[in-house]
Amino acid sequence: WQTGLMDCCTDCGVCCCGMFCFPCLACQVAGDMSECCLCGTSVAMRTLYRTRYNIPGSICSDFCITLWCPVCSVCQMKRDINRRRELGIF
Repeated sequence: WQTGLMDCCTDCGVCCCGMFCFPCLACQVAGDMSECCLCGTSVAMRTLYRTRYNIPGSICSDFCITLWCPVCSVCQMKRDINRRRELGIF
C-alpha cells in the first residue's frame, strides 16, 4: 500500500469523505475499478485491488480489515488509487 491503514492525515479530503459520506467514497472506489457501486466495501474488492498491484497480504487480513475498519479500508484504497493515478500506474 502507498499509505498505511490509519494514515488519514495524508489526504484529509478522502478521510472526510469516508467519515461523513462513506457510501459515496465506496462508490467512488468501485467506480474507479469499474465495478458495481455496491462492491466498494467488499473483501473481494480489496483482495482484487491488492492482488492486481502485488500488495502483500492475505484474504484473511482483507476480511479482518473490512470487517473491523471499513472506513479506514475504503479510505486506504482511495488514497492508493489517487497516488497510483498521480504516478500514471493506475
